[in-house]
Amino acid sequence: MWDPENIPWEEYDQLIQKMLKPSRYKHSHCVMERAVELAEKNGADVTKARLAGLLHDIMKNVEQKEMLQFIEDSGIILLYADLCAPQLWHAIAGAAYLKEKLGIDDPDVLNAVRYHTTGRAGMSKLEKVVYLADLTSADRDYPDVKKARKIADRSLDEGVLYGSEYLISDLVQQERVLHPDTLACYDELIRQGVKTGR
Repeated sequence: MWDPENIPWEEYDQLIQKMLKPSRYKHSHCVMERAVELAEKNGADVTKARLAGLLHDIMKNVEQKEMLQFIEDSGIILLYADLCAPQLWHAIAGAAYLKEKLGIDDPDVLNAVRYHTTGRAGMSKLEKVVYLADLTSADRDYPDVKKARKIADRSLDEGVLYGSEYLISDLVQQERVLHPDTLACYDELIRQGVKTGR
């Protein structure tokens, strides 16, 4: 049982420094800082945002074979769409690692890590914060990042919609499989009348 009042920040920091490449370790800190900023701005739990931001990529640099084995050992059955997208495995494995190895059992933190790459329908405020922190952290430099930051600063929902539109468009251009969670995330926001105003 984890205790949000006594999070071993230094221990977690040392752990990700050991598990991640230097650039990914730096990215994790940038996402943590951005998650805290977005949480404060939008009334999300700042401690949980900091924790999920720091640990969101904990399994990113683990070998794919090892990652798949860990997912299987955790009792998780991957969807066909998951199997077609190895770039998503680290999020699934990461949430399982937090729960099994670090004893973090807060469902909101686990879901924030689990869905930080795809999004999903029914995202909590914390999930949206971590999703957008990963997309708009200070180290990101893809073509539309300034626009993405501006939209995310204005509205979490608009930011998530913009992020899912960007991801879908990118995957379509590369002729890659679209994940049903990303499509469900996009569809839900459109049905709710969210617009990015671009």
